[in-house]
Amino acid sequence: MKNWLYIFVGVAIAMVIILWPKKEGDYPSGISTEYHAELDKRLAESTRADELRELLHSLPEAQQADMAYLILNMLDEDLKSMDLELLKENVEYATIAREKYEWAKNLPLEVYQQDVLPYHVVDEVRDSWRKELYEMFAPAVDTCKTMYDAVCAVNANIPKLTGVDYNTKREKTNQSPRESMRQGMASCTGLAILLVDAYRAVGIPARFAGTASWHDNRGNHSWTEVWLDGEWRVTEYYFPSQLDHLWFMPDASKAKADDRTYAIYATRFGKADDWFPMVWADGDVEGRSVEELPKTIGAENVTKRYIDLAYEQYTRHLEAGTHTFIKIAGYKERGKTEHSEDRVAMGVDIFRGTEQMGGGLTAGELRDMNDMFSVLVPKNTVYELRYYNANGELQTQKVELGEEEVVVEIYQK
Repeated sequence: MKNWLYIFVGVAIAMVIILWPKKEGDYPSGISTEYHAELDKRLAESTRADELRELLHSLPEAQQADMAYLILNMLDEDLKSMDLELLKENVEYATIAREKYEWAKNLPLEVYQQDVLPYHVVDEVRDSWRKELYEMFAPAVDTCKTMYDAVCAVNANIPKLTGVDYNTKREKTNQSPRESMRQGMASCTGLAILLVDAYRAVGIPARFAGTASWHDNRGNHSWTEVWLDGEWRVTEYYFPSQLDHLWFMPDASKAKADDRTYAIYATRFGKADDWFPMVWADGDVEGRSVEELPKTIGAENVTKRYIDLAYEQYTRHLEAGTHTFIKIAGYKERGKTEHSEDRVAMGVDIFRGTEQMGGGLTAGELRDMNDMFSVLVPKNTVYELRYYNANGELQTQKVELGEEEVVVEIYQK
């Protein structure tokens, strides 16, 4: 009888400990005491302080510090309204990947927390993606020995596994992974978000990068960076032939570090000295200055690194004699190519197989007749130009490039 009494008392005490309201300064053993005061201050700003304390106590010790990091650094709006079960799942599966993969185990804590652990990329809908993407990509990376091999495996498989391809008919710009997978399409921003999250799901540090506008004002572009061997490398949803060699590098070479409209930024979770210009936020507002955009997502100005990368790539190729230019002129209709008013600004992309090698606008009627859109590409290769005619129909044109540069004409009609 006494044994049953002891058991009953023990269970009762345990239930009291679990259910007793957690007070200020009361944190589980997995959270260092040096963070208690900072957590107290942060939770004092929230109407859900008791729920958040309970969440911290409910986690395994190995996950408590990571959850505390997210609470300390998450956006105020997320602190108010974030689904706590979603947040819990995010930390759980980030821990699973970190414990499973050697590249994740060996990450510096700051890199892991900054660029693997976060539950969002920019201002996309906060939905559940980590568990789904982990289960989707784990089989593709389980046999990889290095982080670089895993990066390649994710890129090689992402269109097939997610069913998502580039398409401007997508519902919105800043789609979450689930929104993009539901539609099977996304534009560059949605693709970049999806790729960042796919990397993070298998323990690869990744972040979102982009510019509010290219130098010729043809609009914004977004892409992805991965952290390898202590430095950030440039990649994109449709994997380039090698890291840092992206089709937009000619445009990146003309970015302006001191002009937010034309600068290049990479996102930073939590506290940051700068902010990312999300041109898609709150809709496409006519005449809005970039300084009027929401300043909620932290960022780092990385323009100089891109300018340096682009300069090295161009100079080296030209000096080596391995590359030459495809120059493209756009005209309103075939047979009328003599006068400036015959020309038209047309968007055109250049592909080598499935790999995009360049893209931009042809010169319009107000530009000098000698001014043509040019792309530096490897010699002795067959390329395909893709553009839309006046009826919105996709057109393709094959270009066989030899040793010398070529000039290609495309037409709206």
